[in-house]
Amino acid sequence: MYRYDHYDHALVAERVAQFRDQTRRFLDGKLTEDEFRPLRLRNGLYIQRHAPMLRVAVPYGLLSSAQLRMLAHIARKYDKGYGHFTTRQNIQYNWPKLEEVPDILADLAQVEMHAIQTSGNCIRNITTDHFAGVAADEIVDPRPLAEILRQWSTFHPEFNWLPRKFKIALNGSETDRAAVLLHDIGLHVIRNEAGEVGLRVIVGGGMGRTPIIGHVIREFLPWRHMLTYCEAILRVYNLHGRRDNIYKARIKILVKALGIEEFTRQVDAEWEATKDSLSVITDDELARVSAHFVPQPYEKLRDVDPDYVQALADSRSFAKWAERNVHAHQVPGYAAVTLSLKKTGVPPGDATAEQMDFVARLADQYSFGELRVSHEQNLILADVKKGDLFALWQEAKSQGLATPNIGLLTNIVCCPGGDFCSLANAKSIPIAEAIQRRFDDLDYLHDIGELDLNISGCMNSCGHHHIGHIGVLGVDKQGAEWYQVSIGGRQGSNAALGQVIGPSFAAAEMPEVIAKLIDTYIDERHDDELFVDTVHRIGIGPFKSRVYGELKEAINA
Repeated sequence: MYRYDHYDHALVAERVAQFRDQTRRFLDGKLTEDEFRPLRLRNGLYIQRHAPMLRVAVPYGLLSSAQLRMLAHIARKYDKGYGHFTTRQNIQYNWPKLEEVPDILADLAQVEMHAIQTSGNCIRNITTDHFAGVAADEIVDPRPLAEILRQWSTFHPEFNWLPRKFKIALNGSETDRAAVLLHDIGLHVIRNEAGEVGLRVIVGGGMGRTPIIGHVIREFLPWRHMLTYCEAILRVYNLHGRRDNIYKARIKILVKALGIEEFTRQVDAEWEATKDSLSVITDDELARVSAHFVPQPYEKLRDVDPDYVQALADSRSFAKWAERNVHAHQVPGYAAVTLSLKKTGVPPGDATAEQMDFVARLADQYSFGELRVSHEQNLILADVKKGDLFALWQEAKSQGLATPNIGLLTNIVCCPGGDFCSLANAKSIPIAEAIQRRFDDLDYLHDIGELDLNISGCMNSCGHHHIGHIGVLGVDKQGAEWYQVSIGGRQGSNAALGQVIGPSFAAAEMPEVIAKLIDTYIDERHDDELFVDTVHRIGIGPFKSRVYGELKEAINA
C-alpha cells in the first residue's frame, strides 16, 4: 500500500498545526462560526444533531492493521468506543469534542492518515473497487491510478473551491464494483482492440435530490491523459456550475442544462487546448506510484485446498458463510473474505474499538497486515489462504463478524440518519434493525437470494437508496417520520434508479412492507431469477397492489 514520503508527512503535519491554531482561535472567539465553518469542513468536521462528527479519509478503502488500530484508539479515547464505516469507504466518529479534534488529527498523522477534503466543495475521497489488486476479473490494478488521482486532487489550487462537492470513482475490473455510473466523474478501465489500456470516462452521475445515471463522454481515453481530461471536465464545471443555488450546483445539473453533446464539446475543446500540460502521466510517474502496490509475498499453493474442502463438507454453517462471504482471488490457493458489520441488532457499518483491534490482529495473522473498507460498509481481508478460512471463520464468529449475509437482504446499507445527522428527515438505524429482526432467518434469506436493501434518512442519499433493489427514504410529514419505498434500483454496469411504489409508510409498517414485497417476488419469480430482475420484468404494479392492498386489509381488520 502507499506509504507517505517526506512531502506527504510535511503537508499533513502542517495541516494539523494550521487547524489546531484555527480551532484555538474559534474557541477563543477570534473567529466567527461563519469564518470557522469552511475551515472545519475542509478538515472533515461537521456539526451534527448532538455533537461534532469527524470524517476520516480512507483513500480507495485501503487500510493497514496499524491504521485500524489507530482508528480503534481514537474511538476509545475520543469517542464513545465505536466508529461508523461509510459507503464512500471512509470512517466517521459521531461524538468527538471540538477542542480535541486537533489531537485526533495529530494521532491520525502518526499512521499516515488525515481528514483532508472529506467535506467541503472540493474533490472528495477517491474510491475504487474494494477487491482492487486481487479481483479475479481485474483488467488492471486501479490503485496506482487512484493514488495518482489522490495526490493530484489534494489541495489542487484550481479546484479547491468548486461550486459543490465532487466525487470521483475508478474501477479496474470487468464488473463495476465502484459504481462509476453514479459519480461526478466515473473512470472505468478498459482495453481496446490493440490491447492498450485506457479509460471509459463517465460524467454527471449521482444520487441525492436529483438522481441521474452518468453519461459516457469518451469511450477510450489513454491512461496517460487521466488527469488532463479530468482537469478539462472540472474547468468547464468550475466556469459554468451554479453557485447561486446549492440544490442546482452539482455537475449533473450542469450536464443536464447544457445537454451532453454541448458539455462534451466544451470539455473536448478545453482538453485539446491543454492536454499537453505537465499533468500528462509519464511512465516514470506511474512506476513510482506502482512500486507501492507490489503483489504480496504469496505462497505457491494448490487452488483446491483439501482441508478447506473437508471443512465445507463437515460444517453446514461454515459452508453457508463461505458461500456468501468468501470471494474469488487472482492467486491460486487464496481468497478474499468479507467480515460482515451487519449482525442483527447492530447499526449497519458500525464497529467497536474492540472489533477494530480484533480485525487488525486478523489482518496481521491471515492477510499480510492489510484490509479494505467496502462500499457496502463491511471490512474485507483480501489475501487469505483457503486453508486458513475455517480458523478465520471461527475467530470472526466470536466477535460477531461472521454473519453469512453478504448480498442478502439483511446486509443493509444504511446512513446514520436522524439519530445523528442534522440533515436527516427520519431515523434510519431503527428501521434497519426492525427489518433485520423480521428476516433473521438465514435459511429464508438464502431462499430469497441476492437482494440489496438500502436506507437513507434524507434526500442526500448517503445510504444510496436510489440504487437499492429495495430503497427506503426517510421523509418528514407534518413533523412525523415516514418512509418512501422504491424498487428496481441497482448498481454496476447496468445501473438503474429505483421507482417509488406509492405513498410513504409509518415506521412501524416497514418490516411488513418489505415482507409483502418479498412475498410478491416469491410468487412471481422465474427459476433462478433475482428480485431486481423480477421487478424489471413485471414492473412495479403487482408489488404495489400487494403492499397497499394487504396493508389496508390488515389495518381495517
